[in-house]
Amino acid sequence: QCESCVAFNEQRSYNIHELDAASNNSVDDIRQLVEQVRIPPQIGKYKVYIIDEVHMLSASAFNAFLKTLEEPPRHAIFILATTEKHKILPTILSRCQIYDFNRISVEDTVNHLSYVASKEGISAEPEALNVIAMKADGGMRDALSIFDQVVSFTGGNITYKSVIDNLNVLDYEYYFRLTDCFLANKVSDALLLFNDVLNKGFDGSHFITGLSSHFRDLLVGKDPVTLPLLEVGASIRQSYQEQAQKCPLPFLYRAMKLCNDCDMNYRASKNKRLLVELTLIQVAQLTVEKVNLLAVQQQTTAAIRVAVPHATMAIRVDMQAHEPALAATNQCKGIGNLARALANRLDLGTAQLNTALKRLIDKVLVMSRAILGNELALALTGHRRPPWRHRRLSPQPRALPCARR
Repeated sequence: QCESCVAFNEQRSYNIHELDAASNNSVDDIRQLVEQVRIPPQIGKYKVYIIDEVHMLSASAFNAFLKTLEEPPRHAIFILATTEKHKILPTILSRCQIYDFNRISVEDTVNHLSYVASKEGISAEPEALNVIAMKADGGMRDALSIFDQVVSFTGGNITYKSVIDNLNVLDYEYYFRLTDCFLANKVSDALLLFNDVLNKGFDGSHFITGLSSHFRDLLVGKDPVTLPLLEVGASIRQSYQEQAQKCPLPFLYRAMKLCNDCDMNYRASKNKRLLVELTLIQVAQLTVEKVNLLAVQQQTTAAIRVAVPHATMAIRVDMQAHEPALAATNQCKGIGNLARALANRLDLGTAQLNTALKRLIDKVLVMSRAILGNELALALTGHRRPPWRHRRLSPQPRALPCARR
């Protein structure tokens, strides 16, 4: 081994310098660094300067550092570490070799924690290690720190229950039970579950964020193609697959949208609990709208059976006055307004309202064909002009023939 490697391992190397730019971001700090760069290494060929959180440097500090980066000494190597590359000046980026590091996946983190647990003689459940990996958010150092904390808390026996209690993580079982309440339209049970979550000390924002993630996991667990995107343990993965088959796709789409809107409005809301409860009520009503749509169809069909004969009589009377189109238009408008009033009373969306109106118009045409005949039905749809429109209301005088000379 060379002397530089031995000195670095023994933490006595003078060829490696680290600067925290978050706390040393002034021009004077950069000037001191530039003065150190001029001194060549005593042992070895290079000196390495690591600048952490380099995006925290001020604009003046960047300008003072630019000259050294443009013409660095032969022995100097700079490593600029940052998590926000877009904040660095383009003139600095153009003189650097850029290496992007991705977050460590949950699966790799779980495998490494399992390796550490086996080496240390610690028993750990896979679901517990999965929660630790998700809490670390892609950082192995954070995962190992949480792992040490949980080991000291549990005495070497890491279980799923002990991990969620120690890390203040809401159990998956609450979200599964809440989704079952939504599918069964049990609003009261959903509100009681949310009250139980609040009594355990969890914040409403944390709860609604977890509910959004739960619906997202149900969505990716519904299709075998997107199943690798589900980053949970084996037993919990099976629960997601079973519940995903019960959830229709439109329900998941609209539930995710409602939870996301609640998450965005949570900070500005003055009554945060009421905001979350209203969201839960709206999600629980998503599966009721199919029943409401059927009720709209039944009520509009009954209204048509009453309104169409009156419209027929009005059209037959107005046919003699050559004004049937006006009567038919007014009657159709009346039936359409009735359908809209029913739909608004049942709180239907725009897309479902258009579907109900389309079915209503189809029923009007079918019944008009049965009562007035196919000729009038074609006239109402605009495919063919009725015969009375070809008649002239008043005879026009013929042109007199020219007198022959």
